Amino acid sequence: MTIEIIPKSADFKGLSLITGFHGIGATGYWAVKYLIQKLGAQRVGVVDFGIATPMTTTEEGRIATPYELFRKGNLVFFKVETPPYKNEDMFFFREFADFIVDSGFKETALIGGLDSRLKNDKTTFRLVKTSAYKPDGELADAKLLDDGQIIVGPVAVMLNRLEMRNFPAYSVLAYASVERLDPRATAAAIDVLSEHYGFEVDVTQLLKGAEFIDAEITRQESQIKKQTDNIYT
Repeated sequence: MTIEIIPKSADFKGLSLITGFHGIGATGYWAVKYLIQKLGAQRVGVVDFGIATPMTTTEEGRIATPYELFRKGNLVFFKVETPPYKNEDMFFFREFADFIVDSGFKETALIGGLDSRLKNDKTTFRLVKTSAYKPDGELADAKLLDDGQIIVGPVAVMLNRLEMRNFPAYSVLAYASVERLDPRATAAAIDVLSEHYGFEVDVTQLLKGAEFIDAEITRQESQIKKQTDNIYT
């Protein structure tokens, strides 16, 4: 089973691809979705896979397929609305990595989450890169992921394959909560990419979402404590 890009005439030579997936804090998925919305990127293709999850939805009055490609200027965004079936998902992402290389993309940025319990300084992310990628600008000074720390899931599959194919790729892993959605981590990843690629995206909405979640967690913890105290009074 192989993936197919529709339309086949889509041209991606010399472009940079940005993508992210459902993982820690849902950081990658929400970053890609937010960037597509705020930048006004337009759909330029869909990715067909024979064992795709049997679901669909609508977006702006049209069918939104599970795997879609959007473009804004020299940037292409790959949005994965729902992961492929287990046991097929790793094959899918390996195939997609090969598509990136064979289509002539310039480079690939993978967005992911990193367990915030590993955070030991004031930085908001760690950088992981393939041997072929040479960081420039602010990424040249970014802290690399510590040796021995493990990456799992689609980001790991794609980094492994892109390393094998000697392709320039890097991953921005923003520190995120492993217990819930983390809009603050999404905002941190977007800030890194916006500075690197020179676009402007207002992350105020994400930060407000993070404040709301924090307040709700505090409220629930307070309620639980009150109920627990009542048991013993």
